[in-house]
Formats: sequence, C-alpha cells, structure tokens
Amino acid sequence: MLPDLESLRCFAIAADALSFRVAAARVALSPAAFSDRVRRLEETLDVRLFERTTRRVALTEAGLRLLPHARAALQAAELGAAAARAADTQTPLTLRLGTRYELGMSWLVPALGPLRCARPTRRIHLVFGEGDDLLGRLRRGDVDAVVTSARLVEAGLETAPLHVEDYVFVAARARLESRPLRCATDAARHCLLDTRPDLPLFRYFRDARPALEEWRFEDVELLGTIAAVRHRVLEGAGVAVLPRYFVEATLADRALTALFPETPLPHDWFRLVFPTGSPLAAPLRMLASELGRRPLT
Repeated sequence: MLPDLESLRCFAIAADALSFRVAAARVALSPAAFSDRVRRLEETLDVRLFERTTRRVALTEAGLRLLPHARAALQAAELGAAAARAADTQTPLTLRLGTRYELGMSWLVPALGPLRCARPTRRIHLVFGEGDDLLGRLRRGDVDAVVTSARLVEAGLETAPLHVEDYVFVAARARLESRPLRCATDAARHCLLDTRPDLPLFRYFRDARPALEEWRFEDVELLGTIAAVRHRVLEGAGVAVLPRYFVEATLADRALTALFPETPLPHDWFRLVFPTGSPLAAPLRMLASELGRRPLT
C-alpha cells in the first residue's frame, strides 16, 4: 500500500516541529489521534520514523530518508490543486509578504525582478519585521503571508516549505589563533554573541551536544539581529551560531571558521505561512514553489 497524502502531511509537520503536541495542534487533531496517524504510516511503510523520549522527538534514519520525498509529494499535490484552481494569469494580483530584514534584503528583494517577469500582473509588497511581530501582522490581516523559520504552535495556519535553514557555530580565525575553542571549558575565554535572550541561536549548538556538557562563557552580548551578530563576529568580538547561508561567503574566504564541524546542528525550515482558508492560498502556494527554486543567498 502507498501512504496517503494526509499521513505524509502529518509526518512532515511532525518532522518540522519535532513535537507531536505542536504538530497535532497545527492539523487540528488530538495528540492521541495524531500519534495514531503516524503509527499507521509507520505500519504501512514497515519502518520506524521517529525516536521519542520524554525529552525529545528525533527522526530515525528511515525518517530522514523519507522526509524529502514526503515534502516533494506534498508539494506536487499542492501545485496540482493550485493549478486547477488558479485564476487567469492576466488577472491583477497583489500579495503582501512579511519577512525579516536580512532574509528579505539578501533573498526576496533580488527575487522581485524575476518574479515580476514571470507574472507581470502580480505585485509583491514586502513588510519587514521580526518573528513575533510578523505573526502578529498576519493575525491582524496586515500581510497575506510571512516567510519565517519560527516554530509555530498555534492552529489556523497553513505552511508551504521553501528552504532548509542550516546553522553553524563560528568565530573569526584571528580570534581563535590567540584563544582556541576546542572544548566546553575553553568557553570561559570567549564572549557569546547572540540575538535575544528568550530565543538564543546558541541553542542549536547546545542541543546538539551531550546533555551534561556545560558551556559557561566569559560574557554574553545580545545584538537583536543576525546582521549585527555577523558584524561583531567578523570584528573578532566573540563566537556565535548563525544561519549557514548568511556566513557562507565568509567561511569560503576563511574570514570565519566553523567550530566543532563534527557536531551536526539541528535545522529549521523557511516556510511561507498563511491563514487556513485564505482566498489567496492557491497563488501563495504557486509563489512558494517559485521561491523554493531560488537558492538562499
């Protein structure tokens, strides 16, 4: 038997959220009903897709292999439905997208020209903000959709995947020459640069390390945005976890060095998020497909 699309959708959402409780809320199922759906998918495929403990949910090797194919199947189904419902491409269309500043400037703004060429009657307006602010604007109807990698806990939202967001722990090469960082105890000689206290980027590295390992830094400097963090890292002011796409060029030219490259960090997904039942769902999914073909920069 082949898995049904709704089971694949539940699997993909659980893989994204890494929480069955959160994933169940997003598809309006009880936790028990959601777990049963995942269990039946595992029985259909005769593999175990998740390892679950009281502390965490993680994908198995089989789950990791299935995930890109599940996303591709869901996207193909969404595009087929969107194509069937899509209005005439000559009909004027305006879409208001919320995004954070760095991603908007590096990725979405350069995409506006090609997107306009692909559909001249489509207008895309950008609104810049941060995660909570953008979701608030979406709830109030100030924007039609937001591009975010934030984990969503509220019901009533649909998502379309865009790109995986990988993270890397970095420091300036010059800083490491005078103050190496080879183990947790070396952290006492370094300042940790991060964005905000309630959602630190350093958690991506800390969660990937042994549970009993303690990281105590000499100081912590909070800077609000990843652009400010990258600037300070390049100055040699400290160490930081940053999105890989945002520091790829500086890693390539060796201005920055990846720390503990043997430790694979968890990742997020950039997604286009919009209200369930939105009358713009079809063109938004078509836009998500177009954006998903553009590499992150």
